[in-house]
Amino acid sequence: MTKIIIDTNIAFSAMLNINSRIGQILINGSKHYSFFSPEFIRSEIFEHQNKIKKIAKIKDEEFHETYELIIKNVIILNHAVIPIEIFKQALKICGSIDIDDTAFVALTDYLKGQLWTGDKFLIEGLTKKGFKQIVTTEELYLDFLNKDRIKR
Repeated sequence: MTKIIIDTNIAFSAMLNINSRIGQILINGSKHYSFFSPEFIRSEIFEHQNKIKKIAKIKDEEFHETYELIIKNVIILNHAVIPIEIFKQALKICGSIDIDDTAFVALTDYLKGQLWTGDKFLIEGLTKKGFKQIVTTEELYLDFLNKDRIKR
């Protein structure tokens, strides 16, 4: 099963619209993919919950229900499981792009998975540095639809 590491912007997008492609992949894609994220994704989501609720036009209860629906298929890992050498390499890669993405890149490398992000600046920066373990929403959605058709 393909290991997909989701970054914060993917989680935010799903929280804002669970009916979007991103939301549907996270909710229904666990039969095709194993989703992972570093543990601080939780704190980032809750740190921005007021903004999410305002944009999505949802109240507290709906926010928590949506959060549970989105995160239930994501295996949350403590970044301490990542060997220090892998983390240092990710820090070297992300330092000039966005240091906040270091744990996502390190986890992707450690799990030998694919980083799912919609952050164009991050995608471009990582690609320029030779990091190729990236999947876009469009690529993942097409793969998801194809796998779903095959299963039927």
